[in-house]
Amino acid sequence: MPAITQHTNLSDDELLAAYRRDGDNQWMGYLLQRYTALLLGVALKYLKDKPQAEDAVQQVFIKVLTHLPKEPILNFKGWLYILMRNHCLEQLRGRTYNADESALGHLVATEPDTEEIKWQEHTLQQMNDAIELLNDDQRRSIVLFYFKKYSYEQIIAETGFTFMQVKSFIQNGKRNLKTILLKKLGNSRQ
Repeated sequence: MPAITQHTNLSDDELLAAYRRDGDNQWMGYLLQRYTALLLGVALKYLKDKPQAEDAVQQVFIKVLTHLPKEPILNFKGWLYILMRNHCLEQLRGRTYNADESALGHLVATEPDTEEIKWQEHTLQQMNDAIELLNDDQRRSIVLFYFKKYSYEQIIAETGFTFMQVKSFIQNGKRNLKTILLKKLGNSRQ
């Protein structure tokens, strides 16, 4: 069991190493306690609601304890900031916004533009073709995240992938999609 004052003189790396060595959550607790105000500030910046921001901090604490990557974290504070930011963006993406019926009165009825519809259908077809060219893990992660609006946790539960695998499959899948689509665009112009 760590001594109460011993942790204050330890660096982030030393606390993280002690946590990995001993498996004692108290070490991680000391480390996370250092950044509680930072995490709350980031959550408030994105979520604009104090109770939701406090919940987000707790959820990120749990995420750190359950999904800490095995590989070394070179900048714990930066890694934690990114984790909180991504968590908040996930929360915002999952929100639905409701407007009352008076908002509908301001909409102007327009005839559908057939050229625009054809362009959108063509774009969707190009995207579907490009997604089919991804490897299975990337395709599955992209479809679950962007089309089915699954959170990272839901994708992990559905696929059995780790948090880092899901993150990697989504990032690499996006990059590969961009490359495929740019290549198709280049070929169609020739």
